Amino acid sequence: MLNASLRQLSRLLSDKKISSTELTAGFLSRIKSLNPDLNAFITLDEEKSLNQAKSADAMIAAGQSTPLTGIPIAQKDIFCAKGWLTTCGSRMLSNFISPYDATVVERFDQAGMVNLGKTNMDEFAMGSSNETSYYGPVKNPWDRLAVPGGSSGGSACAVAARLAPAATGSDTGGSIRQPAALCGISGIKPTYGLVSRYGMIAFASSLDQGGPMAKSAEDLALLLNAMVGFDERDSTSLQREKEDYTKNLTQPVEGLRIGLPKEFFAEGMSSDVSRAVEAALAEYRKLGATFVEISLPNSKLAVPVYYVLAPAEASSNLSRFDGVRYGYRAAQYSNLEDLYARTRAEGFGEEVKRRILIGTYVLSHGYYDAYYLQAQKLRRLIAEDFAKAFEQCDLIMGPTTPTVAFNIGEKCGDPIQMYLSDIYTSAASLAGLPGMSIPVGFGDKNRPTGLHIIGNYFREAQMLNVAHRYQLATNWHELAPPDSGN
Repeated sequence: MLNASLRQLSRLLSDKKISSTELTAGFLSRIKSLNPDLNAFITLDEEKSLNQAKSADAMIAAGQSTPLTGIPIAQKDIFCAKGWLTTCGSRMLSNFISPYDATVVERFDQAGMVNLGKTNMDEFAMGSSNETSYYGPVKNPWDRLAVPGGSSGGSACAVAARLAPAATGSDTGGSIRQPAALCGISGIKPTYGLVSRYGMIAFASSLDQGGPMAKSAEDLALLLNAMVGFDERDSTSLQREKEDYTKNLTQPVEGLRIGLPKEFFAEGMSSDVSRAVEAALAEYRKLGATFVEISLPNSKLAVPVYYVLAPAEASSNLSRFDGVRYGYRAAQYSNLEDLYARTRAEGFGEEVKRRILIGTYVLSHGYYDAYYLQAQKLRRLIAEDFAKAFEQCDLIMGPTTPTVAFNIGEKCGDPIQMYLSDIYTSAASLAGLPGMSIPVGFGDKNRPTGLHIIGNYFREAQMLNVAHRYQLATNWHELAPPDSGN
């Protein structure tokens, strides 16, 4: 049951071989057993989850179910859920009970899915290791000495450890794809604007995008069918015709042109990751794909560009957390200005404060033109590189991360090394392109690694098809951590 795909679970539920209540209770029991060590979940509410499961069972009995009805899902704690504690991994929101649902949560509720709980994450999605969370680091279920990646590390851990069959994540510069790779699962960041950001607590508004995390590409396709759609409450939401991402999953990939950026296969990628990625590319060659060497000359600037633009937007978005309206408030203060200062100093963690300071600096008078404006110009050049590349190929592939998961605490004292974890993922985010990671094997210390697939705008269906064909030929996505109690 723990290794069942979403389609298999859906069939079992519709055939009445198991009820949603039984399935949900089983996962809640597993979470109680393993979460104290893994720390993947921040908030659980067994009563709410089981009530949702009972409603799902009633939908199934009445013949009103969807392919996802009755299936449990974990929600990253960046998505507001009505009546649930929604913390964003921060002390600043440690007492915030959301009065409304994010659109993503709302759509899964409408599909009849069951919210298992809210998963741990880097504070306000700022981090690559899930170590900046106010609630402590999440452990990688493949090796509890290692990080799970971030910022969606709790969601990635929950799926990998079989605490949940699926989870939501958010991706600003790689925060779905990087933890998916480090935990050996599949995850996709859709084209910017496809998934509503309403109710997803903002980090960097021009980059943030919600997406699903699950075992396989087929599972991701089912989840995307529910997540994607226009939302008038989100000004960045795109209005386009509804698409069925499961429709063409099994199409052959003969003749597919895969672009290999020479910049992604240069110095910086560890030898163990390189071997796994090369083996995956060899599998695609067997499936009939062809390879084209391409160049993304400005991709080397993606990390510095990202760490100018994202903090600038964060400094603006996080200005609302002042201790006046909701969230944490300092216990002692002498006047209104002191309330603001003390609340923000006590409520935010070190990484968040670092990024607020950087963002405020690059937006300040005298530095806006030198930093922020230049970064926006480079962002355009990065997007143009991708446009030229897609004239030569259908999809782009490479490593998701330069190394396998590093040890907890290993990079905490060196923010620059931590930021370089997103070296292969941040360029696609800056361009607003869809990207996904699928598991392709193991590297040093038997820690997972992933293959990064980048598509042109709105090519999610093609990416999922290509990933699914690989997963039909291999079994990396089926493997579970040996000590996960599976």
